[in-house]
This record gives sequence, C-alpha cells and structure tokens, in this order.
Amino acid sequence: MSAAELTPQEAARWAARAGLPLPADRHAAVAATADHLHSVVAVLRELDFADTPPAVAYRAGGEWSDAAV
Repeated sequence: MSAAELTPQEAARWAARAGLPLPADRHAAVAATADHLHSVVAVLRELDFADTPPAVAYRAGGEWSDAAV
C-alpha cells in the first residue's frame, strides 16, 4: 500500500482478495480504519528501539511465578 490514503473501493477490493467480502455500506469505514492503522504503524516505525530489551527480559516486580500450588 502506498502512502496515499486508501479509497473505499480499494478497501473493498483488498477485503475481497483476503476472502472477506464487505457490504457496500462498510467500505468507507474500513478504509478510514485502515488509514488510521497505517498512520499509527508509520509512527512506530520511526521510533528507535535499539537499547530496549525484548519483552521476555521484563519482569514486573522482579518476582518469578510458576504454576505450582
């Protein structure tokens, strides 16, 4: 998808291609939602996570828990 906004017709075409045919009254809402998600992901791609450890390294409260009772 390009940087241009997704049109309702394109949203319908992409949904149909994914096997999710949309009723005509949903095309504009799906296009607007896809555009919003695209803008959020674009902002996240600009963030520098170089020094951030992976999520598995984070322990809230520093406690280890297991399923043992």
